Amino acid sequence: MEAWKVELGQKALEAGMLKDPQWLDRLDEPMPLWVLLELAFALIEKLDPPTVSYD
Repeated sequence: MEAWKVELGQKALEAGMLKDPQWLDRLDEPMPLWVLLELAFALIEKLDPPTVSYD
């Protein structure tokens, strides 16, 4: 497995985006759609958090 995949998986695990450390052993395999959607939504929430009105 390439080093960049391992590093990316480790960073995702540390950030809490991957909840199952067993994924680090299977980074070359396709992920289920629900995992990709969960990661995408977590990234969207992190990059563009919901705005809170000060009114």
